[in-house]
Amino acid sequence: MDRKKIFLLFGAAWLSAALLTWFVYAKTTAPKAEKRITIMAAVRDLPVGARVRKTDLKQVSVLEKDLPKGAALKDSDALERVALYPVAANEPLTDSKLSKTTGSEGVSATIDDGMRAISVQITDTSGVAGLIQPNSRVDVMFTRPGSMAEAASSTILQDVKVLAVGRLTQAGQALDPKAARMPVVTLVVTPEDATKLELAKNQGKISLVLRNPLDRSTTPHASPVTTEILDPMISARLARARRGRTTNVTGQIPNLDDPRVWQELTGEKKVKDDDKEKLAEEAAKRKLAEKPKFVIDVYRGEKHTQERFND
Repeated sequence: MDRKKIFLLFGAAWLSAALLTWFVYAKTTAPKAEKRITIMAAVRDLPVGARVRKTDLKQVSVLEKDLPKGAALKDSDALERVALYPVAANEPLTDSKLSKTTGSEGVSATIDDGMRAISVQITDTSGVAGLIQPNSRVDVMFTRPGSMAEAASSTILQDVKVLAVGRLTQAGQALDPKAARMPVVTLVVTPEDATKLELAKNQGKISLVLRNPLDRSTTPHASPVTTEILDPMISARLARARRGRTTNVTGQIPNLDDPRVWQELTGEKKVKDDDKEKLAEEAAKRKLAEKPKFVIDVYRGEKHTQERFND
């Protein structure tokens, strides 16, 4: 064998030995490069109830073995969610610390500053036959019950946002088969309007009027509508009475706030003279029966009695 072939064989053997030595060294002593994953973390401290915005997020890289359970891998996994617990700056965001705004835990974070959420019970008629959905816009009407002289209806709130219908906070959510048949609608109003609405709920009937979501106009406060608008004859009689053309036997303009005057004027129920006298006699008897008496406490040892005397 010539010298050239010997040198080639020797060089190949030396190169193979070097590669084998490096391979063994890399597998045994050299540090291993572990896989890393990018997740989302908080830029600043987030208090409880804070909604996560784009400016609150940043990317951090962690080892695959240190990946937190339920970590947000991209910004869409954390945006517009609500902090259920305090989150420190640079802390990874996880499902256990965030709630969706469509969930019951995160709904409160969707209420604007200075506003309040209040619920009203509805039926198929007062709730526009179930057409009201979360984020709808409605007007609130109040109807005061009573006789023809007392009943009235008016619009007390306009262009109000619907926060939820029952426990549904987003249009298109699946209905709960166990939900009540008479659900409640939660409205977002000012504190003053919340007080007004609560009073109306306990004094009469509340109804909701569905609006076009693009129609944000409001009308000036109008006078309540009374039952006179339902009967043209009553309306004409009241108009003449208010103009002073209809007077009572004394020649004075009748008091329209008096139910008996209303009954006589509208023909709802005629009040006879005999009935008037009877009512006056009954009132006099009640007044006499309610005449105050003197009560004297008498103590005889441990025995206690009361003596009553008339005037």
